[in-house]
This record gives sequence, C-alpha cells and structure tokens, in this order.
Amino acid sequence: QAQLVESGGGSVQAGGSLRLSCATSPYYDSMYMGWFRQAPGKEREGLAAISARSDNTYMTYYDVSVNVRFIISRDNARHQLYLQMNNLKPEDTAIYYCAAGAEEWIYSQMTSPSKYKYWGQGTQVTVSS
Repeated sequence: QAQLVESGGGSVQAGGSLRLSCATSPYYDSMYMGWFRQAPGKEREGLAAISARSDNTYMTYYDVSVNVRFIISRDNARHQLYLQMNNLKPEDTAIYYCAAGAEEWIYSQMTSPSKYKYWGQGTQVTVSS
C-alpha cells in the first residue's frame, strides 16, 4: 500500500484555525479521499470527502456536523489532500485521519469508514477553551 501521512495538527484555542495536510502519491489520483476523526471513547467519525478529479472539478461531501467550518481540497500536482478547519471548538479535539477508497461514489455513504481502504496514522488536534 502507498503511504498516507497526515501533518498540520497541533494545539489551538477555540475560534482558531488549522490546516491539515495529507501527503499522498499518484496512486491515489484516481481515488476519492476523506477526512475522519476519532476522540477517546468515540467511534471514528467521517467529516468530509472529495472525489477524484473530473475535468477541472471535484465532487465534495460534508457531514452536517461540521457545518461550513471545514473545507476539503486536494492538489493532484502536489499529491496533497487538505482540510482547512476554521472556528474550531473544544469538541473538535481528536485524532484526525486521512483516507482513500475506490468504490462507487454515493454521497450518503462517503463519511462511512467502511468506504475507505487506505488510512494514514493520524495527527492530533487539540482545541482549548
């Protein structure tokens, strides 16, 4: 399996912003990708997904829980996946994972961990009051 490596996590005060990055490879160019998080004692939670590129556009999907605070994007030329996180809240504290998969894109399923085969090892995000 090709590697997925998250970076950009850290500690931030409530209301602040972070941009997470996930280093990928050409192997993932034809796959959809997503961001997930997991807090202690909780199930892994899907946040956002982005499709492979079609012409010059991507399909995106966001879990309702993130409202409009998070933006997922990808740069195939640099083989990077990003998650811009704004207006962070203490409830956002978790380990954040990037992932990739190659099944059919179905909007309602794109935040399900079972749709993703490849996973990074995660990066910690801590949001303080």
